[in-house]
Amino acid sequence: MRKNIVITGASAGLGMGMAREYAAKGHDLALCARRTEPLDRLRDELTADHPRITVVTRRLDVNDHDDVFAAFRDFRDRLGSLDRVIVNAGLGKGKPLGTGFFEANRQTAETNFVAALAQVEAAMEAFREQRAGHLVLISSMSAWRGMPRNATTYAATKAGLAALGEGVRAETMRGPLRQVKVSTIYPGYIRTEMNARAGGGFMVAPLEKGCRSLVRAIDREPVRACVPPWPWSALSVLMRFLPLRVLARLM
Repeated sequence: MRKNIVITGASAGLGMGMAREYAAKGHDLALCARRTEPLDRLRDELTADHPRITVVTRRLDVNDHDDVFAAFRDFRDRLGSLDRVIVNAGLGKGKPLGTGFFEANRQTAETNFVAALAQVEAAMEAFREQRAGHLVLISSMSAWRGMPRNATTYAATKAGLAALGEGVRAETMRGPLRQVKVSTIYPGYIRTEMNARAGGGFMVAPLEKGCRSLVRAIDREPVRACVPPWPWSALSVLMRFLPLRVLARLM
């Protein structure tokens, strides 16, 4: 059992939902996010509902790379080990390239990839010392192909994150790090603050259901998983092989 779990971006959305699911399963949690008030409320809620678990929190802006390393070391000191790290913190804003919104696209790129790199580095620092651990990267279904318009930069960062995970996985397949597992998770539409403007319909999973599916997938420790499995596992095949012209019209 991966007893001690770190979740970044835990003050809302998927991070908060996964924290609730793992607390109910009896895991000790280290939760961090930029917004401390919802994070502290979540800690109080989880420890009240599940008094046998330990929940530690810390304010963390993942773009403060030095503080990422400090936070992960602090969590390890307080919990004793880092058994699973879920790199979840991210940013969803973006605009079509060349339309005057470089700053929004830059922030998305830095948060979703460079800051994620810092989190992976900090997690792997602990895992190398422990020679064990589970690294979980929350990518996106948009990572399978280049996306048009507002999603272009976002999709590129999530594809980069998936490639980063594969590189780490290649290093940990054998030798002294073979007990380190790496999973890349590709969520589809799950109702969060980030995608509140998405329409309804069967393709948008409610937050609680989506987070339950995320946790089930993560606990299997797969190389990769689309979440929820239906319809996203099937759609991932279509996304990879549809002609770009067709895909661009659909998106």
